[in-house]
Amino acid sequence: MTGRPKPKRLWVAITDHYEPLGGKVSMDVANARVDRWTEAWPRIAAAAPRDAAGKQPCYSFFYPQEEYRYELLAPLAEMTRSGIGDVEVHIHHRNETRDGFIQKITDFCRTLRNDHGLLHDHNGQMVFGFIHGNWALDNSRPDGLDCGLTGEIALLRDLGCYADFTMPSLPSPTQGHTVNQVYWASQRYSSGQTPTPKSFDHGIEATPGGGCQGDLLMITGPVALRFAGRLVPRVEMGEIAHNDIPTLERVRLWLDHAPQVGEDAFVKVYTHGAREDNADTLLGTATKPSGLAGIFQWFHQLADERGIELHWASAYDMFRAVEAQTGPLTPGPRLETAPAGAIRA
Repeated sequence: MTGRPKPKRLWVAITDHYEPLGGKVSMDVANARVDRWTEAWPRIAAAAPRDAAGKQPCYSFFYPQEEYRYELLAPLAEMTRSGIGDVEVHIHHRNETRDGFIQKITDFCRTLRNDHGLLHDHNGQMVFGFIHGNWALDNSRPDGLDCGLTGEIALLRDLGCYADFTMPSLPSPTQGHTVNQVYWASQRYSSGQTPTPKSFDHGIEATPGGGCQGDLLMITGPVALRFAGRLVPRVEMGEIAHNDIPTLERVRLWLDHAPQVGEDAFVKVYTHGAREDNADTLLGTATKPSGLAGIFQWFHQLADERGIELHWASAYDMFRAVEAQTGPLTPGPRLETAPAGAIRA
């Protein structure tokens, strides 16, 4: 992209809508999906190029509240303790109510903390990153399906969400107008203080020294047109899938369209990595190389070529890097029923 300074630092995060029970599979299948990740991911992370701080990549598992099972979370928590994984909050819901949403998120965060030692603390308060299932954040589907709760932006703020990582969602109608930015969304209201849907549609771009400029920080992935080898361009939105495998050209496009805050660029890509076909692409098979391994090599190569300091990031690391540019931010629970807990190292 033109008209912006060359970044000095690059932060790369892979955010997985990690759904081991996706497709209504059995617990045996779900356990096998998790087992595959706990066997393959540590090897891939260990073999990846280290970043500028000497760290291995850290994979962010956004785990669905409605799929919680202790035995499926425990292995992800173990990888988190090893420094190569992290777990954040994901939810699929319909016909939601304000009180129901508060209860679900509150209980889930407490379970992640109390039973698994997960989630981070910011200024002494437990916080979480968020991805909305089916991209329907803040009741943004025109038909109201896959959410039903208008006012989620303010509720996420009050429950302690440090940033939302849902967007982009093309070609879904849930996609907002603001793309390729780290920005602040604020809950919008109609007359009578009734919240209106899709409040993240527009916002205020995060800026160096700008601090908090809205209700919820939105960390978005790249949006671009991909022409390479195609008569008709394809919309690029940073998804890693069996039918859209990572390549050097895609990684270069992600970097070229990465949101920036000051001298820092942020590449947030996503996947649904639990399902078998996507896991084949990400982790590799006996006849197929790991797409994740390729991504790490290509980012390392491009960062070196462009003289950019490379950092592998969890979702929370990416938030902290944004905060280092904007100045101190203050996410944390504001509701009396919101989760609380001791500081995790």
